[in-house]
Amino acid sequence: MELISVADAADPRLDDYRDLTDTALRAARDPAGGLYIAESTKVIARAVAAGHRPRSVLVQERRIDDIRAIVGELDVPVYVVPDEVAEAVTGFAVHRGTIASMHRPELPTVREVLEGASLVLILENIGDHTNVGAAFRAAAALGADAVLVSPKGADPLYRRSVRVSMGTVFQVPWTRITEWGAAVEDLHSEGFDIAALALRDDAVTLDAYVADRPERVALVMGSEGDGLSRTALDGADHVVTIPMSGGVDSLNVASAAAVALWALTR
Repeated sequence: MELISVADAADPRLDDYRDLTDTALRAARDPAGGLYIAESTKVIARAVAAGHRPRSVLVQERRIDDIRAIVGELDVPVYVVPDEVAEAVTGFAVHRGTIASMHRPELPTVREVLEGASLVLILENIGDHTNVGAAFRAAAALGADAVLVSPKGADPLYRRSVRVSMGTVFQVPWTRITEWGAAVEDLHSEGFDIAALALRDDAVTLDAYVADRPERVALVMGSEGDGLSRTALDGADHVVTIPMSGGVDSLNVASAAAVALWALTR
């Protein structure tokens, strides 16, 4: 790696890191540039271990040794900046001291992700980056083999998603569905039973579904506001519900995913 001291927040070499609190700007910039942001040495280490390639790293002086252990052998510029420059560029206090601009890897096909998997989590139209990151963390911790994300779902590689997931978005194989009907065909051709978590009169309880668990399961979770779409429900083989008490009819989507995944893998 090449250490480069930068003392001017207006330096164009730091442009990848500007205004990271502006969601609209990041959403517009990332797909065009093929980049995403990894924040903290732990997250960067997981990204590099997964084969992702950094374009550059922004680091504060106190974290140089930490980042050297991760990217020291790579041909990558490491911009060393004072705390005030890091905050001026990014728009927030960089408490963890390290941010990397990463090249986005090419996503695999749905068929490639399903190969060898027996339990898949599908996130349909979940627009909140925090929920997406938390769902990936649950998938990694509780034994899901892969994650599929619908076309309108939030970006798993967005900075907040990556941070909340603790870098597990690099650990669990995933890809984005391009069209729901084609994904259902792929799932069925691979022998998956599609289980949609939703409140419906004909839903079976999670315990009942687990008691007669199919060999390969695709668990579909919808957004907290609208729930699963009619298209997703129509494509499901089973509708499953988590029994609740206390007058509560639903959980946060990541919490519900964690409960269902635990039940299916215990």
